Amino acid sequence: MPKKETINVKGTEIVLFTKKNEEYISLTDIAKHRDPSNPSQIISLWLRTYSTIEYLGLWEMLNNTNFIPHIYEGFKNESAKPHFWMSPQKWINETDAIGMISKSGRYGGGTFAHSDIAFKFAAWISAEFELYLVTEFKRLKQDEQRRLSLEWNLQRTLSKINYHIHTDAIKEHIIPNIVTKEQITYTYAEEADLLNVALFGMTAKQWRDANPDLKGNIRDYATLEQLVVLSNMESINALLIQQQLTQGERLVQLNNVAITQMRSLHANRRNVSVKDVKTTEQCKL
Repeated sequence: MPKKETINVKGTEIVLFTKKNEEYISLTDIAKHRDPSNPSQIISLWLRTYSTIEYLGLWEMLNNTNFIPHIYEGFKNESAKPHFWMSPQKWINETDAIGMISKSGRYGGGTFAHSDIAFKFAAWISAEFELYLVTEFKRLKQDEQRRLSLEWNLQRTLSKINYHIHTDAIKEHIIPNIVTKEQITYTYAEEADLLNVALFGMTAKQWRDANPDLKGNIRDYATLEQLVVLSNMESINALLIQQQLTQGERLVQLNNVAITQMRSLHANRRNVSVKDVKTTEQCKL
């Protein structure tokens, strides 16, 4: 199971985690607010109601292409009868539901549900408890977004600082003393595209031609890992320029740097896509 987080709602610790960019919250922990000693029974009591089965079925039909609707219809009809009983495992196994996840085990076990479903369950427990749960959940997500934003902006700032170092090296070691403004601009563009080709496998123009509906430039859509590597490449390219290596020689070395560093980052952060690494294929001059 992915890495878990916890929030405190009116003295109750509630575990949640992200799966495929969707948030899942522990129904077991929510149920403990009602009955700390027997939360599974509280969940089953909620699951036996007609309104709950109907809601779960509608949610699955909207979000799950593998859901088995005729089994759901049978459960919905049975839920109107006094003897009807439902458990998370039975619902998941017989309908191929994805909105709920049931895990066994003393540590890390229990029943989890998509946030849409978890909030519905919390409302059944207590309207006040639901309100506090939603509030804490939003606060957690806002804190995460702020952290990610700070991290991303830090890398963008680092990239910009290294860009100035990079362009200063170009001005000192590549641009002749007497050139036109157009030639200066063209030289900068070539050096920027040198890095683009080494890291992304294409020039800025090629990216724009391939993505006519997107605003900005290729670097605006770079991953955090690509920005880190790009920042390192700018500093390395500045040193290679001082060594008076040709552009072709620098492209080979920079491409090797991009491949090595992207592979290293990919090994340490599994959320970097295979595509990100493949875009740094060895360039052939």
